[in-house]
Amino acid sequence: MTDLTKAGSFSLGDRVVKRVGYGAMQLAGPGVFGPPKDRLIALAVLRAAAAAGVDHIDTSDFYGPHVTNQLIREALHPYPRNLVIVTKVGAVRGPDASWNPAQSPAELIRAVHDNLRNLGVDVLDVVNLRIMGDVHAPSEGSIAERFTTLADLQRQGLIRHLGLSNVTAAQVAEARGIAAIVCVQNHYNLAHRDDDKLIDELGRQGIAYVPFFPLGGFTPLQSETLSAVAERLDATPMQVALAWLLARAPNILLIPGTSSPDHLRENLAAAELALTEDIRSELAEIGTIRR
Repeated sequence: MTDLTKAGSFSLGDRVVKRVGYGAMQLAGPGVFGPPKDRLIALAVLRAAAAAGVDHIDTSDFYGPHVTNQLIREALHPYPRNLVIVTKVGAVRGPDASWNPAQSPAELIRAVHDNLRNLGVDVLDVVNLRIMGDVHAPSEGSIAERFTTLADLQRQGLIRHLGLSNVTAAQVAEARGIAAIVCVQNHYNLAHRDDDKLIDELGRQGIAYVPFFPLGGFTPLQSETLSAVAERLDATPMQVALAWLLARAPNILLIPGTSSPDHLRENLAAAELALTEDIRSELAEIGTIRR
């Protein structure tokens, strides 16, 4: 079994988690909509992640919608004491599987209560405010009213810690003037490096950076360099891409998602894949070329 401790750990507020976690998004049906093709396999993946030592699971009640949270509850409740479940609010799904903003105070409050109910908890460990501009890229603009709504729910005792998703550096600064944040979740991987400066700044502040689409998302990362390095290391390209992220900065936490037990094991094995400085530099050139 993979030793996840080899990748180190980092704090999420008052909790410390291993740097390789699990993202539950792909447990829902095609397009992250509807039930999984095989519910028993979905439950098995969650239980296998927990058995492997994963103590950080990323989810949202708009995955499905409601599907992934209900699966997590069925598979793992009552939850291990060391498990941190991070969810996000700020969107709803349309009947056509569209992703629609839901960011009024009333919508955000409703979303927090939906997450509480479907996860079966009294308090949510971490709630990320997911800003809906471009689906996969942040756009400038004040988030004060939206973030204040979540800060109020935190003061009421419904949320332990707050985070942000799909945001700019200016929005991070604005939010931190309202309440403490423990993580930022943005699009980042070997080929998409816009947040390099933000990652380093957050690291200096002790704030976790959690890249979504760490393997490229719906269009998997493909690169001759990545494939060549993977062959030399007797690893898969995806394992190398994850290992590079772990080496990129100590405050990066990974949440690769999968609905396959085999792929879960492959992803977790990245925790033990060491990259020399020369290999890391070689891989870093992928992002330079694609910019």
